[in-house]
Amino acid sequence: MQNTAEYYCAYCGEPNLTFIDISQGFQQSYVEDCQVCCRPNILYIRIDEDTLSIEIDTDYEE
Repeated sequence: MQNTAEYYCAYCGEPNLTFIDISQGFQQSYVEDCQVCCRPNILYIRIDEDTLSIEIDTDYEE
């Protein structure tokens, strides 16, 4: 099951929309490039098992 969620770029602060594949687990992390500034963000994704609400934290990739 895929859902969309928004995160803010760690570099430029602009909002980005991303697809989350819930079947990959309730805690995920991977790198995705910002759609605005093209810099790589590490996305830390947490999905609530009961409500399926999604929270995303970002960090700089070094």
